[in-house]
Amino acid sequence: MITKRIIPCLDVRDGRVVKGTNFENVKDVADPVEMARFYNKSGADELVFYDITATFDGRRIFTDVLKRVAGEVFIPLTVGGGINGLDDFDRVLKCGADKVSVNSGAVKNPRLIEDAAKLYGDQCVVLSMDVKRVGGKFHVFTRGGRDDIGIDAIEWAKAGEERGAGELVVNSIDTDGVRRGFDIEMLSAIAQVTSVPIIASGGAGNMRHFAELFKALPKVDAGLAAGIFHSGVVTIPSLKQYLSENGIEMRM
Repeated sequence: MITKRIIPCLDVRDGRVVKGTNFENVKDVADPVEMARFYNKSGADELVFYDITATFDGRRIFTDVLKRVAGEVFIPLTVGGGINGLDDFDRVLKCGADKVSVNSGAVKNPRLIEDAAKLYGDQCVVLSMDVKRVGGKFHVFTRGGRDDIGIDAIEWAKAGEERGAGELVVNSIDTDGVRRGFDIEMLSAIAQVTSVPIIASGGAGNMRHFAELFKALPKVDAGLAAGIFHSGVVTIPSLKQYLSENGIEMRM
């Protein structure tokens, strides 16, 4: 049985970790370097680093903070924010990232997924999708959840895999920061049409929510969260112990 992964996420703005609700009302949380060090010691399986305003500001990712974060972790590090070309992939990987997450840049230029997969390997290319319900359908949003571009999320997930994305991070805007559970309906719809690993993001409020996710959707490989880990509401060691006791294979 493949072990499930627990992944904390650092949403970084102006060099600080922040957290909001439904992608809005963003508040300062902590220093990203300190948090990276903490999660590395806490047994996180991977770490995700998003420069959440890079695309909106029309700039490249802050590499100084990224380098310092990468220097603190000895687990796989996925980095995203302002990734618009192969030069961005190259720069982020040279800063210490293991995988590169692309969102808005792939929407603008879907060929980027294909080109990056050929150059760096599909295991390096992560397609991140910010998804929200619009008129009863799942739409992809870009620029940090600001713009509805009218693309169907199910079709976009399929296209991303076909172009070479080795992993999907599926972020539910509807459940982000609400802490009432993962968006099982939306994740299920995407899991039914794709075969690459899926990281579920948005909505975790307690340990039971992770158990519900993995039991309801065996094809989901990982659960990602931010606020509950940052605040200490849930600790990674206790979560892994809980999941293991509930029959879910974990790397302890």
